[in-house]
Amino acid sequence: MLTLERFSFGVGDRFAHQAKAQLQAFQKLEAEGVVVAPVWNKSNREHTFVGSEPQSVFDAAQAAISAKGWKHGWHVDADHIRLETVERFLTCSDFFTLDVADSIGQPPAPAEVEAFIARHPELVGTITIAGVSEPFTTTRKEVETVVSKYLLAVKEAGNIYRHISAKKGEANFIAEVSMDETDAPQTPSELLIILAALADEKVRVQTIAPKFTGRFNKGVDYVGDLAQFEREFNDDLAVIAHAVQQYGLPANLKLSVHSGSDKFSLYPIIRRALARTGAGLHLKTAGTTWLEELVGLSEAGGDGLVLTKEIYAYALAHVDELCAPYASVIDIDHSKLPSAEVVNQWSGPELANAIRHIPGHPGFNSNVRQLLHVSFKLAAKAGARYLDLLKSNEEIVAKQVTENIFERHMRPLFLG
Repeated sequence: MLTLERFSFGVGDRFAHQAKAQLQAFQKLEAEGVVVAPVWNKSNREHTFVGSEPQSVFDAAQAAISAKGWKHGWHVDADHIRLETVERFLTCSDFFTLDVADSIGQPPAPAEVEAFIARHPELVGTITIAGVSEPFTTTRKEVETVVSKYLLAVKEAGNIYRHISAKKGEANFIAEVSMDETDAPQTPSELLIILAALADEKVRVQTIAPKFTGRFNKGVDYVGDLAQFEREFNDDLAVIAHAVQQYGLPANLKLSVHSGSDKFSLYPIIRRALARTGAGLHLKTAGTTWLEELVGLSEAGGDGLVLTKEIYAYALAHVDELCAPYASVIDIDHSKLPSAEVVNQWSGPELANAIRHIPGHPGFNSNVRQLLHVSFKLAAKAGARYLDLLKSNEEIVAKQVTENIFERHMRPLFLG
């Protein structure tokens, strides 16, 4: 079986120009004694918006690996894939994030629920799991409720997994299952039931993304109860370790933190948990590279600054349209978005400071950052003009990309 490394970071590269700069951050961390596998990820939706093909992600990653001499593992993730969209990713991806959000909450046949409970009497009653502070007790009715919510989603994951396996061979890819797009965080007992169901479906899942308490908005810090997150994260680690032993799931099964980009306040919590347990982690995504490109173009001044201001002005004029697909993962206060006229008066460093995610910096504006985060299709629309600016300002853009991943993500997670 192709095995995902203990630590892995998803790195998005929407325009396939920053793979070398991203990899430089991994090499800086390697020099500090910690090896993390880069996982270049791009969803079908992003390819559609940008007009790119999945092969472009693999090609850019492979070129960076060769140019930088990276000697460790690396992967290309077909991100948030479904049965109807997986085909175009099969030849160029070795990591598949199985997205079953649309099936969560869809009721299975009552007979399927009954059959599951008959297979798993151990899930009814009092369950003691090492590392979970208190045993939890579940009634048959409670198990039925959870199974009714998640069983079809798990079966859909099984369908996608088997399709990929038939085409690539089970030993040649890594499977992640996304269960985070639901209405409420999974309790330890719910996660255990989901893992039991995945084992029944013979999905050799290596990383799972549950839903945690709080807001995981795109490109900005976590909003929520840190103590509650810490309890949930630690409980989930314990449940995974238990499920690996109980159900024969892959020994390296680990948590994935989705929309993990820029969740700075969570990094100390995660670091403590990993050090205490020896568990692994997949973070998706480590740093928002597209925004770092805008930071670099702003700092560069000249035509780069002009285009960045144009993108902001257009985004502001079409804010509802651009935000609609991401409504569940952004929180923008429209009253705190400066007018295009105001932004046009800003210097390059002023605009860069508004976008660059340094909490507490007087120039940072999380609303501007979130709006630009979901506006990447505007850069795609600019076409060669945007890409040529990335090339002509490669050095300053690359510096932003590398520093962001290493200093603001890797250092607090792994070096403290």
